[in-house]
Amino acid sequence: MNKTNLPLKQGMYDPAYEHDACGMGFIVDINGNESYQLVADALDLLENMEHRGAHGADEKTGDGAGIMVQIPHAFFSRECDVLGIRLPKKGDYGVGMLFAHKYEDLRQEQMKMVEEIVVAEGQKVLGWREVPIDSSEIGVTAKSAMPRFIQIFVGKGDAGMSELEFERKLFSIRKVAEKKIVPMSERRGGSFYFPSFSSKTIVYKGMLTAEQLRNFYLDLTDLDFTSGLAMVHSRFSTNTFPSWERAHPNRYLIHNGEINTIRGNVNWMRARQGSMQEHLFESKDKFYPVIDESGSDSSQFDNNLEFLYLSGLSLPEAIMMMVPEPWEKNPSMSKSKKDFYAFNNFLMEPWDGPAAMGFSDGDIVGAVLDRNGLRPARYYVTKDGRVILSSEVGVVDVRPEDVSYKGRLEPGKMLLIDTKQKRIIADEEIKEIVAAKQPYGELVDRHLTTLAALPAGNEVVPENAEPLLLQQKAFGYTFEDIQSLIKPMAVSAVDSVGAMGIDSPLAVLSDRAQMLYLYFKQLFAQVTNPPIDGIREEIVTSDTMLIGNCGNLLEPDQEGTHAIYLDSPILTDEQLAKIKALDSEDLKTVTLSLLYRVEEDAQGMEKALERLFREANKAISNGANILLLSDRGVNKEWAAIPALLAVSGLHHHLIREETRTNVGIVLESGEPREVHHFCALVGYGCNAINPYLTFATIRGLAEEDLLEGVDAEKAQANYIYAAVHGMSKVLTKMGISTMRSYHGAQIFEALGISSEVVDKYFTGTPTRIEGIGMAEIAMENKMRHESAYETTAPYSETLEVGGHFQYSALGEEHLYNPSTIYRLQQAVRLGDYDQYKEFSNEINDDKNAYTLRQLLQLKPNAQDAIPIEEVESAASIVKRFKTGAMSYGSISIEAHETLAIAMNRLGGKSNSGEGGEDPRRFQLDENGDSRNSAIKQVASGRFGVTSHYLVNAEEIQIKMAQGAKPGEGGQLPGPKVYPEIAKTRGSIAGVGLISPPPHHDIYSIEDLKELIFDLKNANRDARINVKLVAEAGVGTIAAGVAKAKADTILISGYDGGTGAAARTSIRNTGLPWELGLAEAHQTLVLNQLRDRVRVETDGKLLTGRDVAIACMLGAEEFGFATTPLVAIGCIMMRVCHLNTCPVGIATQDETLRKNFKGKPEYVVNFMMFVAEEMREIMAKLGFRNIDEMVGRSDKLRMKENVKHWKAKTVDLSSVLYQPYAAPNVGRHCTTKQDHELEKTLDMRRLLRMVKPAIDSQKRIVAKSAIHNVDRVVGTIIGSEVSKKYGAEGLPEDTIQLTFVGSAGQSFGAFVPKGMTLTLEGDANDYIGKGLSGGKIIVRIPNEATFSPEENIIVGNVGFYGATSGKAYINGIAGERFCVRNSGVDTVVEGIGDHGCEYMTGGTVLIIGKTGRNFAAGMSGGVAYILDFDEVNLNKEMVSATKDLNEAETDTIKRMLQEHMIYTGSPKAQRILANWDEMQGQFTKIISNDYKFILDNIEKANGLGLTGDEAMRYAFDERYKPVATH
Repeated sequence: MNKTNLPLKQGMYDPAYEHDACGMGFIVDINGNESYQLVADALDLLENMEHRGAHGADEKTGDGAGIMVQIPHAFFSRECDVLGIRLPKKGDYGVGMLFAHKYEDLRQEQMKMVEEIVVAEGQKVLGWREVPIDSSEIGVTAKSAMPRFIQIFVGKGDAGMSELEFERKLFSIRKVAEKKIVPMSERRGGSFYFPSFSSKTIVYKGMLTAEQLRNFYLDLTDLDFTSGLAMVHSRFSTNTFPSWERAHPNRYLIHNGEINTIRGNVNWMRARQGSMQEHLFESKDKFYPVIDESGSDSSQFDNNLEFLYLSGLSLPEAIMMMVPEPWEKNPSMSKSKKDFYAFNNFLMEPWDGPAAMGFSDGDIVGAVLDRNGLRPARYYVTKDGRVILSSEVGVVDVRPEDVSYKGRLEPGKMLLIDTKQKRIIADEEIKEIVAAKQPYGELVDRHLTTLAALPAGNEVVPENAEPLLLQQKAFGYTFEDIQSLIKPMAVSAVDSVGAMGIDSPLAVLSDRAQMLYLYFKQLFAQVTNPPIDGIREEIVTSDTMLIGNCGNLLEPDQEGTHAIYLDSPILTDEQLAKIKALDSEDLKTVTLSLLYRVEEDAQGMEKALERLFREANKAISNGANILLLSDRGVNKEWAAIPALLAVSGLHHHLIREETRTNVGIVLESGEPREVHHFCALVGYGCNAINPYLTFATIRGLAEEDLLEGVDAEKAQANYIYAAVHGMSKVLTKMGISTMRSYHGAQIFEALGISSEVVDKYFTGTPTRIEGIGMAEIAMENKMRHESAYETTAPYSETLEVGGHFQYSALGEEHLYNPSTIYRLQQAVRLGDYDQYKEFSNEINDDKNAYTLRQLLQLKPNAQDAIPIEEVESAASIVKRFKTGAMSYGSISIEAHETLAIAMNRLGGKSNSGEGGEDPRRFQLDENGDSRNSAIKQVASGRFGVTSHYLVNAEEIQIKMAQGAKPGEGGQLPGPKVYPEIAKTRGSIAGVGLISPPPHHDIYSIEDLKELIFDLKNANRDARINVKLVAEAGVGTIAAGVAKAKADTILISGYDGGTGAAARTSIRNTGLPWELGLAEAHQTLVLNQLRDRVRVETDGKLLTGRDVAIACMLGAEEFGFATTPLVAIGCIMMRVCHLNTCPVGIATQDETLRKNFKGKPEYVVNFMMFVAEEMREIMAKLGFRNIDEMVGRSDKLRMKENVKHWKAKTVDLSSVLYQPYAAPNVGRHCTTKQDHELEKTLDMRRLLRMVKPAIDSQKRIVAKSAIHNVDRVVGTIIGSEVSKKYGAEGLPEDTIQLTFVGSAGQSFGAFVPKGMTLTLEGDANDYIGKGLSGGKIIVRIPNEATFSPEENIIVGNVGFYGATSGKAYINGIAGERFCVRNSGVDTVVEGIGDHGCEYMTGGTVLIIGKTGRNFAAGMSGGVAYILDFDEVNLNKEMVSATKDLNEAETDTIKRMLQEHMIYTGSPKAQRILANWDEMQGQFTKIISNDYKFILDNIEKANGLGLTGDEAMRYAFDERYKPVATH
């Protein structure tokens, strides 16, 4: 695929990081009737999703829009007759839609070459047609890249060819043309691309907005242009370099989502090409590579889908292989389907990620949803025989009386319409048909076995094993590794937790020998796809792996293909012994040594790697299908190649040899011991790992009785559980569900490794600052080896301390150490700038480099220097300063309010964090101080996020990720949810609170765009800030966020983070802010979007120099979190998560809080000192104000003559790169975003209508039409109510608004008390989001004839984060209904999967079926469900009972009566009519902790206590013994 409009890789920008999302849909006539009306309706559908697409700096250039239809035979016959082309009957010719070069000479050459290829392939060239267009309305950017649009008509060379054979031949013509013509065209600056080439379908698409497509291609307005089906797509690209080619539809597919495992999928597909028999395809050279790696993830998926389809699979079968539903943990799935999935999992790994996909071959059209249901897809079936599926409902006008059924795609499910059979085929039927095509159970038995079925092997106890201590030292073990990582895993079965981020040097900057794993940083999901919760949503995850020869895609039952099924990638010594002993025709293991002579250094290591590759090739040719890499045998002379280097090097070698799928790679190593180590090994191709030295270490600890009474066997099992569980968290934070998909997916960035090493051994991994080569890798290995075997080495009798996480005098260096902490605290307490400069000088000491910025130096020019008096004042500069997001709950109220007071005095901003805020703080103190946090954070938990909270913000921050643990959620356990915290968060004291890993209303970039719009509606005066964490590709994400209309973008560094997080995440996830900030700034400038947004950064900013460098790399606002805490007393004990902070900051313990001695003045002093130091630097560089300084990286340079043996290999030239931009392109924020609030229904009509109610509480009743484009209806009105009346709102039903039609997203979001919104029709996703006391009613129109209790009426994620109010839904809701509900009472007639997830309060009455995984993470509130099937219940935190008391049945009856009155629900009427019989059929679901607290409140009431006193009593009864420790 040409990337005709993408800039070349430059600086930190790389076009490979582009992401996209979209609105998609299709319309099909079930009976196959073709009409122009269907095409016109499909274009209406597309245009009504315009808000899901995007455009960049050029408002008239869209990110892409397109349509796929059946070949319009009558239309083409008419057009071709005019051109003198005689077309044969339909199906006997194909049409190639071609994007050709715009200039005549090259285009004619391209056309001639295509004709020659058609003839060479034995087919007939019938003629060419130029596609008529009208380009008058498209943007300048689109025009500049616009190709010429021509169509070629190709007739069958053999009239007897079948339809599939002819499609295969057209595929052949296209592939050959691409191989021959694309390179020639690119050399000459031209483009060449076939959007489609088929006898059945054709695609019209381009770099257009949804509204431009219809009038751009004139064919689409011709009434003879008919089709019986149409698929449409509107694209939202994260940058403004979308291309004509990258628009959808693809050749078979439309896709709203992201393939998170794409790098691995492509590698595996390339690897298996060598083993695929081409009996259907004439020659490998012609058809391979299967996947065009220059395309987007969607087009690469389409390439693979096309290949499988043309190889003889049906489209549904191919989709089932590539996007399997979660099958391993589904007890209700049939054996035949499980066998199908098990066998196809053997053949090919899942293409994993959030996705709604439509697909068609021209006869069938279908759709499938990812296994976790992370994209919306709703559909209508109409009485006239059409199916309309789309990302939203209401996109095509259909009268209520014409609707037969309203449905939704469910997680992992498929919808199929076959126009030849003239019917809809349900998911279960499709899949059972596919599963019955082959005897899959027999194939599983023939090709797969389990570890348990293998005979026992010989005991693995090497005769000459070195003493345990020597082995540990040779493999780099430290005291910290054992005490802080291995021991907690062995004792408690959990990955260990740390706090306060990390301030030790990057691996490439450390003087000490670092494990190679530490040079790789985990990537994670943010914005363009969500992380998932592998704990609460475990039903969709899988830890299983396979080792062996994984088959031939084109000949599945091929002889000699066998594999072993593993429960997880971690093997015990006994399991490894079984594998090591294999030597049969089916399964044969060959052991390959990883040892090399240590004195041979890098040369010896490289020779050993080459030997390893040769021996692997030989073993494979001799029939081995398991290669066991072993580093046993290390001694004084022999060291082991770093395991990650060996595994990844061999993996990529075998991919290049196209033999990788013929073997499994098993590692027997003393090196891996942490979760991150295992993740890196699996991510770079290792199938299974035996960490034998870790197990030996655990046995040693047990023998010394150091495992708190846990025996060795249990400790090893605990360790394996913790390791696998930790791995699952790592892969799910990238949005990946299965270990099989994560395997080989390379979800990492190298930080501090040379491109030479990466290209050879870690191919395809980003490495942007260069770094160590083989010489340094060998040197670090040698240093570890010498610490074990050189008698003169320090600590020869003990392990080294380590000290990566916690400062130790003998351990790793830290930025925060006793000296720097003392100097800073003295400076701020005394107000002594000279003392501060001593602190600053120690941090900025040239002798040490802990961070990348310390490798940079200023480039002052004496001629540019100005007097400091001419520089912007410190009082002005500090207005750009902010304190980090630290919630009340994570820190004490005293600390939280101290920060707020200080920042308000300065005119800067403090951040509430995600724990809400007590409304009393919105009022000024008597002395004029304000405790109000100017920034109100909206995080995934939505704690305390109400309309009143939002209107009291100057800035609203959407936390997409957190520096210390991006891609993860959080948890405040019950003992820490003190009554005061619970009140602020809108929850119950003593009940644990969970923040989900994702925002459940942000599964994609267009979802973020919607939340930004929602929040802007909730407070029109506030800036909307989106917090990202630095990682490879954050620049293109930032560009997407700018296009989504954020006002501020925060790029957070990996090293920040004041809260608790797994140590795996603290050290190994994300990147330094220097890289993320530079990439974001450069990409925004390239996109001409930089002037639309403010860019902020944070992450261990300590000094004015740090801030100055951040500014010159592109930031104009700056955040501080750790250092302000140090200023008010923090001494970096790093026990924040234990509630034992000795200085009263990170604790809620009343006794410890008395130790808090911080004052606002200390924070004020610190901020002013930083600003003064910054002014000194500005004066030297000649900058009069901050705006002049933003992005001026030309005033920085790499330090010269760096002596450090590793640091000198780093190259920061890409960080300092200045992208070219025209003089009129802004490099700092000068333009306000246009949020288009004036287009909302509230602003167009409603606000004027309800003015009397807001002004004087007069009752208002009104009725209005509504459409899907009317989003966030009622929210602006609600914000005006909250501004005037506070949290109390208006009297109930003061404002009563009724709407008729299909409501857009976020209907009734944040609506406060006093507002009642009634909808006659249906609603899209996020109805009632953040409901703040209002009432929402949804009922079917009177004209509708369908049964509401059987139809989908509202979309996914209803009432997310709702805090109070009522809702009545006359129909079924989608997935994740009432997720994080903390106070709404609602009635609904059925829901999808993951209902009431993370719920903490409120009452949910469900009078219909629930989906799977109900009540996952539910810690509060109550659900009552009619005829509940407990197989759908997640029992981790809740109990189910039918034993209801009279008060509970009265509550159910009252809610049903209200539901019947408000909605006219027939089902409610039937239940109430038979109440005596029905009341016993309800099941109550309640959290165990919540029940305990309620019981104790009742007990307190019996003692005469009420309100807060009763709550305190209940909390103390439950947790006092725990909370005081």
